[in-house]
Amino acid sequence: MMSIVRHLQITGRVQGVGFRYAMQRKASELDITGWVRNRHDGSVEAMIQGRPAAVETMTAWAKHGPSGAAVGDVRTAEASGEFSVFLALPTA
Repeated sequence: MMSIVRHLQITGRVQGVGFRYAMQRKASELDITGWVRNRHDGSVEAMIQGRPAAVETMTAWAKHGPSGAAVGDVRTAEASGEFSVFLALPTA
């Protein structure tokens, strides 16, 4: 299976709305691995790995997030790494 890795930086009202846990559920649906965490600056950061179509779907989902979120921007960058599960990590 060919997989790609992307780093996402998500800004807006994205903390305190269940963003990390909703992303974890979506990752499970899409067979995505990696991690997501809140940042001290109020943003959410994620590394996602999976089939290109799944990564694109997850990136599109991140642009609106769960109900209650008000996403301002999603910055994406190519990244590298190898992940076996998708984790919601503590704030960094």
